[in-house]
Amino acid sequence: MAEEQAGQRRRAAELLRRIDADPRLQRVARLVRGRLPGDAAYGDPLSVAGDDPAGVLGRRLAALSARRPSALREVGFGALQVWQTLSEAQGRGHGDRELAILFTDLVGFSSWALDAGDTLAVDLLRQVGQGLEPVVAEEGGRVVKRLGDGLMAVFADADSAVEAACRGNAALQAIECDGYRPRMRAGVHVGRPRKLGGDYFGVDVNIAARVAAAAGAGEVLVSEAARDRLDDGVPLRRRWRFSAKGAPKDLRVYAAAH
Repeated sequence: MAEEQAGQRRRAAELLRRIDADPRLQRVARLVRGRLPGDAAYGDPLSVAGDDPAGVLGRRLAALSARRPSALREVGFGALQVWQTLSEAQGRGHGDRELAILFTDLVGFSSWALDAGDTLAVDLLRQVGQGLEPVVAEEGGRVVKRLGDGLMAVFADADSAVEAACRGNAALQAIECDGYRPRMRAGVHVGRPRKLGGDYFGVDVNIAARVAAAAGAGEVLVSEAARDRLDDGVPLRRRWRFSAKGAPKDLRVYAAAH
């Protein structure tokens, strides 16, 4: 009896493998995916990079089915792409929502780190993270990624992003490591970046990064789009000299007083 049951399981598994490998079923599954809501390319490394449940399951599915074409793989990713889309529509993801994007980095860090060495550099970055990241969270932001001596974060509104940057600058004033006192520059832009997995992409992300790169030590620059969404109580001054490769030529930026 046991041998008969084992044989039945083997035959069933072999039948499932043949069905899964059928090119016709794979084509049908791909066509169905193309008609489902969401990103029909869901399953590539960018789209499953997040730490949300869909991203975690997507990575596991990709790993299990990476070696060969699979109809079941397409069905599984189709279900996950719908799940991801519904999650975004219900507010658990950002989708096409307007967001305030914040970029930061430390002025002069790379030059200092070359002389200071890895141990001191890592110690400093830990202190900076402990000073900056809680402020981002308190203002309702989420750190999207850490970029060496900087970070990218997103917020629901421009006021929160600017306040986090200003408070972060203030928090860093108490930090000192081997004679080096970190000075942070920051840039805020508002737009509708495309969300893929746990990251964001698009022109608005590039603009935010360019605005941040143009800031000076201790300075928080905001784009015109961000300025237009700030409360009147945020004091700003026009930054007349601004030029950044990859940013729109007519982009205007303003420095936030803090």
